[in-house]
Amino acid sequence: MSDVDLKSAQGATVGKVDLPDDLFGIEPNVAVMHQVVTAQLAAARAGTHSTLTRAEVAGGGAKPWRQKGTGRARQGSIRSPQWRGGGIAHGPKPRDYSQRTPKKMVRLALRSALSDRAAEGKVLVVDSWGIDTPRTKDAKAILGALGLAPAGERPPRVLLVVGRSEEAVWKSFRNLGERVQLVLPEELNTYDVLVNDHLVFSSATLEAVTARLGATAAGRAGAGQEDAS
Repeated sequence: MSDVDLKSAQGATVGKVDLPDDLFGIEPNVAVMHQVVTAQLAAARAGTHSTLTRAEVAGGGAKPWRQKGTGRARQGSIRSPQWRGGGIAHGPKPRDYSQRTPKKMVRLALRSALSDRAAEGKVLVVDSWGIDTPRTKDAKAILGALGLAPAGERPPRVLLVVGRSEEAVWKSFRNLGERVQLVLPEELNTYDVLVNDHLVFSSATLEAVTARLGATAAGRAGAGQEDAS
């Protein structure tokens, strides 16, 4: 079981915290992560795109000109696909893009993503956020103290796992732009972990994620997938 420094909101090291090997120490399964992320992005598509076929475009009942004698190509309707304003051949129609992904695969992909971030040293744990009143300035100071907002450089993308009851924390961090993302422990997913550079837990949210995904909850379900990987 590996451990990482437990940080305070001011950036000081106040102890150590263990990261369970079954969540943060497995060999990442790249193929499973790719499949799960592809399915997740596909499920987010609305699928409401639609075009009209030649049968659905209004007009065009009469033949544009006679079949022979004009010197032009024969035409049957001005609503054919080759005409401007005509129907669309093989165009998109409303459809459902969602894919069925086994729960074991989803869980293995998330654990692989967490392990990948931990192996790169990009998992941070803070003792507590220390924010009682919503204030964006305090949130900015915390990121700076943790080394996640370097001065004069493009800031990294940061994923913060925040508890549902920490309303002041949500309100403080949500104004920091698209490079700071907040999720609940139960919303943690493979895509968000991989698309962000750093993953930050509080002690409470790390415990919640461990309880949801750890060996006691997922060991039996994930054993077969780990053997396959």
